[in-house]
Amino acid sequence: MTQAIRVLIAKPGLDGHDVGAKLVCRALMDAGMEVIYTGLRQSPQAIAKIALEEGVDAVGLSILSGAHVPLCRKAGVEFKQQGLEVVWFVGGNIPRKDHDELREMGVAGIFPTGSSFESLVSFLQEKVTR
Repeated sequence: MTQAIRVLIAKPGLDGHDVGAKLVCRALMDAGMEVIYTGLRQSPQAIAKIALEEGVDAVGLSILSGAHVPLCRKAGVEFKQQGLEVVWFVGGNIPRKDHDELREMGVAGIFPTGSSFESLVSFLQEKVTR
């Protein structure tokens, strides 16, 4: 029996909209993954710390505020500083013009609003290696 993929879903910054993040959590759980949800208004430092403590395989940042570039930049720095080696992805209002910049920061997957849950599940099953 293989161990379930462990995913942390986080809401960085001041964004107070979390319905989409909760739906992502449910979809990942329905796909057999273990999911930890941080709740609203988490700092990149807190997200990295929780991910390290929980021993997750992947971290998903849900960002609807438009601050995805600076928040991902800060999260990437925190992941490196804390020695966290995970697959990380971002979802929400992410314009195509920002995709290359996010990938350069280390974001492995980008899921703009309207992306299917199936595409996220497939992404994680493909990218998470044990």
